[in-house]
Amino acid sequence: AYERRFPTCPLIPMFVASDTVNEYKSEDEAIHVIERRCKLDIDAPRLLKKIAGVDYVYFVQKNSLNRRERTLHIEAYNETFSNRVIINEHCSYTVHPDNEDWTCFEQSASLDIKSFFGFESTVEKIAMKQYTSNIKKGKEIIEYYLKQLEEEGITFVPRWTPPVACKSESSTFHPRRPVSPAINIPESATKEGLNNKELLNTSSSPSEPTAGTPDDKLDADYIKRYLGDLTPMQESCLIRLRQWLQETHKGKIPKDEHILRFLRARDFNIDKAREILCQSLTWRKQHQVDYILDTWNPPQVLQDYYAGGWHHHDKDGRPLYVLRLGQMDTKGLVRALGEEALLRYVLSINEEGLRRCEENTKVFGRPISSWTCLVDLEGLNMRHLWRPGVKALLRIIEVVEANYPETLGRLLILRAPRVFPVLWTLVSPFIDDNTRKKFLIYAGNDYQGPGGLLDYIDKEIIPDFLGGECMCEVPEGGLVPKSLYRTAEELENEDIKLWTETIYQSASVFKGAPHEVLIQIVDASSVITWDFDVCKGDIVFNIFHSKRAPQPPKKDSLGAHSITSPGGNNVQLIDKVWQLGRDYSMVESPLICKEGESVQGSHVTRWPGFYILQWKFHSMPACATTNLPRVDDVLASLQVSSHKCKVMYYTEVIGSEDFRGSMTSLESSHSGFSQLSAATTSSSQSHSSSMISR
Repeated sequence: AYERRFPTCPLIPMFVASDTVNEYKSEDEAIHVIERRCKLDIDAPRLLKKIAGVDYVYFVQKNSLNRRERTLHIEAYNETFSNRVIINEHCSYTVHPDNEDWTCFEQSASLDIKSFFGFESTVEKIAMKQYTSNIKKGKEIIEYYLKQLEEEGITFVPRWTPPVACKSESSTFHPRRPVSPAINIPESATKEGLNNKELLNTSSSPSEPTAGTPDDKLDADYIKRYLGDLTPMQESCLIRLRQWLQETHKGKIPKDEHILRFLRARDFNIDKAREILCQSLTWRKQHQVDYILDTWNPPQVLQDYYAGGWHHHDKDGRPLYVLRLGQMDTKGLVRALGEEALLRYVLSINEEGLRRCEENTKVFGRPISSWTCLVDLEGLNMRHLWRPGVKALLRIIEVVEANYPETLGRLLILRAPRVFPVLWTLVSPFIDDNTRKKFLIYAGNDYQGPGGLLDYIDKEIIPDFLGGECMCEVPEGGLVPKSLYRTAEELENEDIKLWTETIYQSASVFKGAPHEVLIQIVDASSVITWDFDVCKGDIVFNIFHSKRAPQPPKKDSLGAHSITSPGGNNVQLIDKVWQLGRDYSMVESPLICKEGESVQGSHVTRWPGFYILQWKFHSMPACATTNLPRVDDVLASLQVSSHKCKVMYYTEVIGSEDFRGSMTSLESSHSGFSQLSAATTSSSQSHSSSMISR
């Protein structure tokens, strides 16, 4: 009766359609698992759908029928907006323990809204309304199809009995033929409550050894000493994946502990674990990660200003890494080193973590496969929300999540300030759910109370800067001197790239030859953001709008429109015949920027079309009374050799569909960065803001 509501159900108007994406049947027909992708037309306000940019939402539903146990389990989760909203639903039909002619039905669901374009409360109300309606209608729908079956003369379904052929196969081993997973599930594993994913994982192919053979066992002492508690099914998955690697993978085979991390990260789904493990092994080989500890020496800037380091171990024997993020100048490190060196350093920390886990396993005599990270946020402010720095952090998280799963045992976040929720909103969607569950966050001095640090770390090794007695040798961080900043060209000349792009570009600005960047906007209310440093000379920053695209720069012999110099490119887009007010318009007041200043800002676009960001040489104004240049102006102009300026810039466009969810990150442009902030210039008329720091 339940299956009759697919592929679509007229009794559920919002259920538009469904497609089968995966189906599994055991040979003895005891187990039938079918996975569908369902298309739903949610009853939501039209405005909300327009802001979200979707007309329909998609859910994945998995139905697992076990005729032997007489159970039907239904799992569903959302695919659409899964990084913003997490919905999980579970239903089960089972036989009543006291009367086997009765059917029990249970239903549960969870809703976790992380962010939704500023409409979190509205989405919650819609979800609760939809769920309540479904519960009320669920019984009505199943009764409708039961009645339909009765009208067709179907009033009884005989119970499942094991086929005779399966019984004979269970007593005979056929090495070339796959054995039914229903037969190979050990009784002990069934009693331990295997879920449907584990049932699926018992299926075997001719190229893989069959679970349950004498060769498919690990020594019990070895498991206890190095791997930890494993069910028979988990042990079988580990061996099958390891054997597959030995047969197919050319190169270094990871240790069992590392293979196990990938299996755990995918709930022992062997196909999914194999996919991400193979991608990681290819990545390690391509970038020589196995040799990073032996062949790469961190630059002195990192050793001096990266406020992190290893510090003894926690109460569970896990290696302890201490990171004083609040004391770290993330912008200075990115500007002095680039993303490549920062990522490489983080990878070396993770490789060192793997090595320390092996050492601690030997020292403590029990398996230790992860480490604990203690993050102190004392000193965290809006400077740490500098957008390119956050973007670099997200990309680092992405690489680490993909290649070092299940290595973080616990994350202790201490002294979280008020600005922390903004950073957490930006970062959390990129962190795996299993990893997020390991986070413990303490505000102020809460870590000193019950349930605080002493529950996880021995008193003797609590660092001195947290009120402990143990001297911590982690660098204290501090501001990276601007004299150590490097140009985009210097950063591009690094060795093997772990990423293919750099954040900053360099440009030269000449007298009479500004540098211009074209940004095409399709949707109004998009957000253009910028961040640039004036490395040499004084410039004027402008933003223009045009309904028509400027002609691409001409590659003429004189280089009048496009100049390439050792110090960076110079591109001019605004044609000399264009007239301001007729062919293009100014959407921002000109901003004069002095040598050595850093400028961050954003502009909310009002119209689609073409926007031009312009950096223009700043000519010294003449004296108002005599029309002669002032002495100070002459002296200043002499310091700018050859009438040339230089800027390093970064721009990004946030689409209108992400506008509300991303404005929190843009607040870093509006707020003063501690004592570094010198002035703020804003234009409420055009919804733009720029912040200058000296």
